[in-house]
Amino acid sequence: MSIGDVAQVMGLPTNVLRHWETVGLLSPERDSGGRRKYDEDQVVRIAVIQRSKGAGMTLEQIGVMLDDGARERHQVLQKHLDDIDRRMEDMLRSRAMTEHAMNCRSHDIATCPNFRAGVADVMARF
Repeated sequence: MSIGDVAQVMGLPTNVLRHWETVGLLSPERDSGGRRKYDEDQVVRIAVIQRSKGAGMTLEQIGVMLDDGARERHQVLQKHLDDIDRRMEDMLRSRAMTEHAMNCRSHDIATCPNFRAGVADVMARF
């Protein structure tokens, strides 16, 4: 597939694919005219990069994850898992607080004691 075809299918601008190639995440073959040709393996890598970025990974972390020779691979992945766990806990607290706000009869939601409990951990910093 050409860069334009891949970009269209994957919903990305072509300059993003070029950037990912520049930083070493992609290495498409070139045809006799020097045009990039993406095979299935490269398209899978693009999907992995998209999913990983969506999960909050940096391009540097993704590069380490995709490098089977990276010594720090497990450390980088564990740090990312820890970050995912922290963000999931934050999202669950936010969800519970939002559900409470939907059902609370208080006119000023910020004065509701039960609603305030949803931010107690943040307020503990003060």
